[in-house]
Amino acid sequence: QVQVVESGGGLVQPGGSLRLSCTASGTRNSMTLMAWYRQAPGNERELVAVIFSGGNTKYADSVKGRFTISRDNAKNTAYLQMNSLKPEDTAVYFCRADERSNLYWGQGTQVTVSS
Repeated sequence: QVQVVESGGGLVQPGGSLRLSCTASGTRNSMTLMAWYRQAPGNERELVAVIFSGGNTKYADSVKGRFTISRDNAKNTAYLQMNSLKPEDTAVYFCRADERSNLYWGQGTQVTVSS
């Protein structure tokens, strides 16, 4: 059974940076894709960034130029480097890992941007 675990959330001031990590364990297969979503109170979960096994990436318009997704296929680990953070980036950030047609979610990590 694949397990997905996120880390790296916390409290940061506006304009600051955070780096989130997500590791998928329990399998020898490389994940087809890994992605970060976020959900703020009262809002639906939204896609932030996705990276495919070949390295292609996609970003939500709201984070383009500020966030960078990367991955280490050998470790089945994805990273989300978040720079120039804004209060509106405050949310629980969830990692999703796809192993072929199977989707796995982490429990989420809180990111709070506040002065």
